[in-house]
Amino acid sequence: MSSIGDSTLQEFLDALASGESTPGGGGAAAFVGSQAAALLSMVLNFTVGRKKYAHVEAEMQAILTRTEELRAELLQMVEQDAEAFGAVAACYTMPRTTDEEKAARSAAMQAGMKGAAKVPFRVAEKCLELMKLAEPVAVAGNANVVSDAATSIYLALAGLNSGLLNVEINLKYIKDSQFNQEWADKVADLRAAAADAYTTAAAACSATLEVTI
Repeated sequence: MSSIGDSTLQEFLDALASGESTPGGGGAAAFVGSQAAALLSMVLNFTVGRKKYAHVEAEMQAILTRTEELRAELLQMVEQDAEAFGAVAACYTMPRTTDEEKAARSAAMQAGMKGAAKVPFRVAEKCLELMKLAEPVAVAGNANVVSDAATSIYLALAGLNSGLLNVEINLKYIKDSQFNQEWADKVADLRAAAADAYTTAAAACSATLEVTI
């Protein structure tokens, strides 16, 4: 597949459905997060420049700048996730005839798995930021399209949970107990922060839409 930025949606989905290892769950998480950012940007683009929302113009424009940054960053992370997996996969082709070769192969694989755990965690962090940004958009953004902000919350939560799942899967194969504990704690903290952010953002959307989110 060509780079994600150059591929069509159909090409990306074909690649996702293929018998190849990448793109996989981590890449899908990043792509879903990018869609969440795009939906927030849409709501903001229906807000910025409108006379009715002039009193929140500066705030909404600042958020729009950030959601567009996050959209690009998350889209790029589809490829970063594939590259991180590729670094692990490459270790399987390393020689392992001598003890030295076996040690080098093991060390490279452990380093690769640590890298592969960090990418989806960053995806989850960005999805958390999107959920936090959704709250002020739901409160002050164009009420006619706040349902799209609500959809972005669902997508961001899906991207976050999928990203953290991929972190936890990688941690199972990492032998560095200190690293594992550190990152398990990071995952737990992020899940707790996500629960709070989701509750706050969903309540804001619900209040504007008069529909339970």
